[in-house]
Amino acid sequence: MDNVMMNQAQAAFSTGAAKPPVARAGMDMAEIKRAAEAFEAFYLAQALEPMFANTSPSEPFSGGPGEAMWRSLQIQEYGKALAQNGGIGLADSVVTEMVKMQERGQQTMENSAP
Repeated sequence: MDNVMMNQAQAAFSTGAAKPPVARAGMDMAEIKRAAEAFEAFYLAQALEPMFANTSPSEPFSGGPGEAMWRSLQIQEYGKALAQNGGIGLADSVVTEMVKMQERGQQTMENSAP
């Protein structure tokens, strides 16, 4: 991940935003791909949030305070939709890194066996 993406992710965590999915040892490839896509969706939602910060609903469909309250959920869904339709390639990089981490963990376990 480049520095800009890392800084944005750290800023999202520090502000108490929604938490990204957690990886754990022993995940199969399908679980890894789902976690990577969920992470990309989380990241995209965080990146989209500032785009909507100063916008307000307009007539004739403005929903007033109710629409403002549900805006964050709408942005999360935008992030999910983007990630499910190819996203920005972040999920592919996350899958690669997760597989490398599991391989390193497996090698460590094999090397420490008696």
